[in-house]
Amino acid sequence: MKLTRNFYDRDTCQVARNLLGKYLVRVCNGLTLVLRITETEAYIGRMDKACHAYNYRRTQRTETMFAPPGTAYIYMIYGMHHCLNVVTEPEGEPSAVLIRSGQPRGDQDLLSRNRFGRAPDTMTPYQKKNFLNGPGKLCKALALTRAQDGISLLGEELFLCDRLEDISLVTPSEDLLPLDIRTGKRIGIDYAEEAVDFPWRYYIE
Repeated sequence: MKLTRNFYDRDTCQVARNLLGKYLVRVCNGLTLVLRITETEAYIGRMDKACHAYNYRRTQRTETMFAPPGTAYIYMIYGMHHCLNVVTEPEGEPSAVLIRSGQPRGDQDLLSRNRFGRAPDTMTPYQKKNFLNGPGKLCKALALTRAQDGISLLGEELFLCDRLEDISLVTPSEDLLPLDIRTGKRIGIDYAEEAVDFPWRYYIE
């Protein structure tokens, strides 16, 4: 079942935790790309100095964070890597969850070609290990750029769902096991003063 707006219109940390194990679906050039979410980070603008919209800072870049819950917020870091976030909480509250990493599901051919320019069966062990273990890597594999910033996650181009059967794929047996969820400090936010220590990173062990 596709996740509804009500799923996103909740406490950001709870959404970040509940996104683990969900499936991110991207329809690109008539093909369906799928991954299972394994790591997330929460960002809450009203009190989080690591958030782009801290203290309700409203700029051209952060405007999407004020959009309705269930909107894709995509920004660029280091001038070369894109990062996908899902907007949470009521419209006007700038909060979002960063999708940090995932596992491929279904046909991996286009994911692999987008990421490395080669077929899945020609990837090196290093490439397989580091396939989708970072927000920039994930966006490259899914062909997500700033062009998709602001699109609704309730549509058909990019959305999240509970089960692969909803998109005519078979859910692997390992995905049905209970999740071993861990928490920790977020990554790459040394500038964020006390927010550095917020345990707002969630991941599947």
